[in-house]
Amino acid sequence: MRESVGLLTGSPWIYAVVALSVLLDVFLPVLPSGVLVITAATAAAAGRADDVPDILALTLCAATASVLGDLVAYRLAWRGGARLDRAIARSRRLSSAQERLGAALARDGGALVVLARFAPAGRSVVSLGAGAARRRVREFLPWSALAGLSWALYSVTLGYLGAHWLGATWLATAVSVAALFGAGAAAAYLMRRQPRVSEAS
Repeated sequence: MRESVGLLTGSPWIYAVVALSVLLDVFLPVLPSGVLVITAATAAAAGRADDVPDILALTLCAATASVLGDLVAYRLAWRGGARLDRAIARSRRLSSAQERLGAALARDGGALVVLARFAPAGRSVVSLGAGAARRRVREFLPWSALAGLSWALYSVTLGYLGAHWLGATWLATAVSVAALFGAGAAAAYLMRRQPRVSEAS
């Protein structure tokens, strides 16, 4: 993948590829958007100072696409709320999860949204859950923006530092991706504990 992305770093198309991957992974969490951002940052850090993508531009591109994807999922869940509620109501497990998510969003929504951006599929669960629960957009959007920017900064920084410490090699990319997955595992653990904290209060 690194070689393929490296061929794109001299072209503005890399921004479109990154933006599309990040935007769509709210619906398809299997898309390797984090790996793509890290790989692009690694390739950019190893190139000339004027190479595309620029590190700042890559960060803003990934963050903006993250927020837009969150908003699309939020609005779709909001508009399809009745249908989604009926589907959820048929499953006791999903109903319980929705209740816990609603309580967590009401109590400490900001922390949950930011954590979810790092957890595998957490972004999808929170964005769709916020829309289905009819949370106001002004309660959701600022935290989505913070989450997207935090995730983009973390991912780009991993790729950038990996390239400078280990060179533009597969080892640098692998170490950076491992650090991203480590953050995701920690976020998932904290998200699982969040409902228990809310229920115990």
